[in-house]
Amino acid sequence: MTALDPGQAGPDVGPGIGSDQVADPDSAGRVSVPVGAAGDGGEGVLGRGYRALSIGIVSVVLLIAFEATAVGTAMPVAARELDGVALYAFAFSGYFTTSLFGMVLAGQWADRTGPLGALSAGIGAFGAGLVLAGTAGSMWLFVLGRAVQGLGGGLVIVALYVVVGRAYPERLRPAIMAAFAACWVIPTVVGPLAAGAVTEHLGWRWVFVGIPVLVVLPLALALPQIRRRASGPAGTGAGAPTGTPTGAGADAEAHAGAGAGTKDGASDRRRIRLALAVSLGAGLLQYAAQDLRWASLVPGVLGAVLLVPAVRGLLPRGTYRAARGLPSVVLLRGVAAGAFVVAESFIPLMLVTERGLSPTMAGFSLAAAGGSWALGSYLQSRPRLEPYRQRMMFAGMLLVAVAIAVVPSVLVDAVPAWWTVAVAWSFGTFGMGLVISSTSVLLFQLSPPEEAGANSAALQISDGLSNVILLAASGAAFAALGGGAITHSADAASANGSHPAAFAAVFLPMVGVALMGAWVATRVQPAMR
Repeated sequence: MTALDPGQAGPDVGPGIGSDQVADPDSAGRVSVPVGAAGDGGEGVLGRGYRALSIGIVSVVLLIAFEATAVGTAMPVAARELDGVALYAFAFSGYFTTSLFGMVLAGQWADRTGPLGALSAGIGAFGAGLVLAGTAGSMWLFVLGRAVQGLGGGLVIVALYVVVGRAYPERLRPAIMAAFAACWVIPTVVGPLAAGAVTEHLGWRWVFVGIPVLVVLPLALALPQIRRRASGPAGTGAGAPTGTPTGAGADAEAHAGAGAGTKDGASDRRRIRLALAVSLGAGLLQYAAQDLRWASLVPGVLGAVLLVPAVRGLLPRGTYRAARGLPSVVLLRGVAAGAFVVAESFIPLMLVTERGLSPTMAGFSLAAAGGSWALGSYLQSRPRLEPYRQRMMFAGMLLVAVAIAVVPSVLVDAVPAWWTVAVAWSFGTFGMGLVISSTSVLLFQLSPPEEAGANSAALQISDGLSNVILLAASGAAFAALGGGAITHSADAASANGSHPAAFAAVFLPMVGVALMGAWVATRVQPAMR
């Protein structure tokens, strides 16, 4: 799965849609309601006023979800045919590297002029990247296509978050975030089977080039509604909120790093420069991690020099030390996403090369994940469970840690490979559904309207940057222990040797990262005053 909640309409969309939910006021008794939404009669996200917008943006997420699940299934075959197994992690982290720049650009763009332009440009870049990857003749061109795709993905996800923050009243935001998560139900069941069948019978390239044209219809449905409800600078226009959903006890410190000065041109330009530094630094770190030579220390150190101060300028102050409130919400998003994405990226490769599963069956082992993710997201959206949100997030991270710990047990031949991964990963994705959607809900509660774009970008930067760094580190460990010498084969015994230690070096450290996330989850609520 990707960072697109991205976490991720299915059974998750129904609850909260069309129901008369009571709006959750903040500590001052205010409820954030977009202009035009007041007096909407308590309609849900599929009510007449929101139907076209909801169907449009949810359909965009649905198609991106199909692409994400398909890529995971097709990637082992693509890496083999392009002679690029050693760059396997790079093909994933390349996406997240450029998405970091796209996220910051989208946040600035949306706060200045609204999310419409960023969303349109992002869909265009996403489609162009798919075509480039699908027609690549070498692994490096394939990685370049994934990088272009990542730029578009970064623009799209932040733009969609800003649309949610502007166009929907606070009472409907948990439901629409749950709908995003539910978009992964059908793709994770159908996607691996479809992508595996296409890969085996038509070739992996068709998995990439077949998606772009399908996004035209949902965009045509959503864009007019976005223009009407969420256009214009923050605080003005059709979608401007009349309330300020800052939440109880939100610290000024929490907003200083991510959103201060977003209306100032010099501050905007500074954030764009910082975003470029983050992307370049992350790229250098990835290169150093993939090229295990002493000479690689030079780009590695240079990447760290660029990355560390730039990230400090883009994330809320206090993120590194898990300060209570918004900083911990942003940090938790990165910790959870990084641990999960690294583990999930290597599951198909492990099942294909170590246990001899076909690409279709390897991908299908993750099929139940969409339903369990949606179930977790549905539970967090229930108003009566709102007082227990922090506990749900803590429990969710524990489930993620347990799932990641169980998965590498299939390296032992006596352990049933398919069933073990399918069951374990279903519990892990249930936990992710609780956590990822909750971080999105808390972000809006802790962000004033004029900082929604910048803080949404910070949340996604934490997500993407964690993916980049942890994928680079895991890829380096994987390659150092012989993983790069693995060749894809329908029969694991005929592969170039077995490398269980290489896979263990990927999964086991992620258990520790997930456990750290459980601790961070205890700090997402602002300190009581």
